[in-house]
Amino acid sequence: MRLDATGRLAFAALNRNKMRSMLTALGIVIGVASVVTMQAMGEGAKGYIGESISGLGSNMLMAMPGASKGGMGRMTLGVPLFTGADIEALRRDAHSLRLVGAANSRPLRLVAGANNHMPLNVAGVSPEYFEVRNWGASEGRLPTYEDERQASLVCTIGTTVRDALFDYQDPIGREIRVQNLTCKVIGVMSTKGATFGQDQDDVVFMPYTTFSRRIIGNDRVAVMFAQAVDADRIDAAKEEMTQVLRRRRHIAPGQDDDFAVTDPREIQALLQTVTGVLAALLAAVAAVSLLVGGIGIMNIMLVSVTERTREIGIRLAVGARRGDILTQFLVEAVVLSAAGGVIGLLLGLLAALGVARGVSLPFVVPASALPLAFFVSVFIGVAFGVIPARKAAAMNPLAALRYE
Repeated sequence: MRLDATGRLAFAALNRNKMRSMLTALGIVIGVASVVTMQAMGEGAKGYIGESISGLGSNMLMAMPGASKGGMGRMTLGVPLFTGADIEALRRDAHSLRLVGAANSRPLRLVAGANNHMPLNVAGVSPEYFEVRNWGASEGRLPTYEDERQASLVCTIGTTVRDALFDYQDPIGREIRVQNLTCKVIGVMSTKGATFGQDQDDVVFMPYTTFSRRIIGNDRVAVMFAQAVDADRIDAAKEEMTQVLRRRRHIAPGQDDDFAVTDPREIQALLQTVTGVLAALLAAVAAVSLLVGGIGIMNIMLVSVTERTREIGIRLAVGARRGDILTQFLVEAVVLSAAGGVIGLLLGLLAALGVARGVSLPFVVPASALPLAFFVSVFIGVAFGVIPARKAAAMNPLAALRYE
């Protein structure tokens, strides 16, 4: 019998039991939709991490005092902070660095008229910080080297602070009180948005000298930001920074560093690895429903073979070959799984799009996810349809005709 005729018979058999066919394919639909959604969420999370890391700045390195094990510095009691002399030494001896700047911060309450606000970050930074972070002002200006030299009482604020203190009005030239210090607003930072759940626009920046002398009372440096000459020299710049700081902090050979030089690429690689593993685990769990769907197809096809025993006997009696019977039931199983796969792909894409918009992730679907999920669904139809098809093809025509 020709394959097209066998296919028509298979479709006709499925069409006679529409509800049962749809319910049988439901397991495949859920499995494929879950796998596609999980894969898209994993890729979206990786894209979000990449965008967040790139938003920190280009070719950036960050040095923090504290234990260096695990790759991330932790502020540790008893560990000395950096000094201005450390920054000068890096500028002089680390030839793979283009810029080096200082930063320090504290959570301080702000007051402007009748409004007050506690931002995430009130920071004193040197002018290099803004160039390292690729961050500028959308209104007004940034603190300059002259402001740094004079320890000027000026500050640049983020859009979140502007909205909270000045009710969305122009703040340029107006004053805010930072702790017991009054400073004039000279600019508003361009919008950065949230990174890893933190609002980067909820900030106040003032010259580092102003912050260190007027607020914290010393010139120690809590964090140093640096920028490599270019992307190809980040590793060399990191090594130079480490060697200069070890020499400056009198760390003997063989001793552990009491600081950490962090490359955002390491953080990105770690987070993306963790995200990839979690996405793969979730996709594997979701794929279990594909197995359940395949078992459902096999179960229903076995029931169908039993119900259609006389039909099979008649076909065998009038000349149908056993291969025709096997092909018909195999086609039915493949049609069920393939239809479930197509519907599952569409539902998975819609679910992934909805979740991505709901949690503000990029909507990214791996190029291999869709064809792979579809072919897996077809394979499941073939694999789990073989046993019922072989059972149907192996029937004795006379016994099948006598079956009640």
